[in-house]
Amino acid sequence: MPKGGRKGGHKGRARQYTSPEEIDAQLQAEKQKAREEEEQGEEGGDGAAGDPKKEKKSLDSDESEEDEDDYQQKRKGVEGLIDIENPNRVAQTTKKVTQLDLDGPKELSRREREEIEKQKAKERYMKMHLAGKTEQAKADLARLAIIRKQREEAARKKEEERKGKFWAAGETDDCSGEAQTGC
Repeated sequence: MPKGGRKGGHKGRARQYTSPEEIDAQLQAEKQKAREEEEQGEEGGDGAAGDPKKEKKSLDSDESEEDEDDYQQKRKGVEGLIDIENPNRVAQTTKKVTQLDLDGPKELSRREREEIEKQKAKERYMKMHLAGKTEQAKADLARLAIIRKQREEAARKKEEERKGKFWAAGETDDCSGEAQTGC
């Protein structure tokens, strides 16, 4: 049950509906009033009761159509009442197809620019790495040199062991002997 014990609140009071005939009559009255104001504006000549767009057109007939288009745009809030000069506001201008510059350099977004810079930096690093100028390349080359020395030492030791076995078996080392098959 609602507060106060009443069955209905104050918001649902009797509504008045407008009949279609009344709506038509109101529209015709508005059209008639607009025609009368227009006729008075043309007859008066001073433009006090006329349309502000027409006043502007008659006073500044040599101005470009762009200004008129800006004036015709629907203004929001207080803008319609007060002319505000905002130096930071950029008026949107439409370009014709003939004015478009499709062949000129396209301005890249920040992400695209960063991606290209990253790729170029990676290519530069790889060139320097292959030339052996980076720290990582120097470390790799040093490690490879150590491995190469270890392998040479291992190969030399194997050769000495093999020579030692051949001497112990009594075979010759000069590969001219027919008894040796390991040459």
